[in-house]
Amino acid sequence: MSVKLRGHHLLCVLTFIGHGYSPAFSKNYEAVVKRLNAGEAALLVEGPDEICAVLISEEEQPHCFNCSVVERDKAAVTLLSRLLGTELRVGDELVLSSHLVTKMRKAYAEGVFKKACQNCEWVEFCDEISSSGFEKVHLRNPMKL
Repeated sequence: MSVKLRGHHLLCVLTFIGHGYSPAFSKNYEAVVKRLNAGEAALLVEGPDEICAVLISEEEQPHCFNCSVVERDKAAVTLLSRLLGTELRVGDELVLSSHLVTKMRKAYAEGVFKKACQNCEWVEFCDEISSSGFEKVHLRNPMKL
């Protein structure tokens, strides 16, 4: 099986430390990260994904469908494609290996993904996590668990 993730969530998982929009959202997010840590591939999807699922069920008008979020997805996929040297498309799978996560976190810390994080309410929070060296993040190297 694969974990369905939208473009910008490939970046968000890099800084997840257990906080979210609600306790149910955080619990679901933690379950998603555990699956990634266990070696499940991330399947790139368009639109709401497994992380969005709780917001969609909890909120009357979840932001998951907003144009700004869709634009964030596109920017994330474009920037991640450049980093990897290959064009990522909906339907592609990525295993978030230790090497890949390290490469992505280094790029995040260097500001490579800034455009994809523009106008996100979590950007300052994530930048603090990055500047702390990604200390308390939940996404780990699957091989070290």
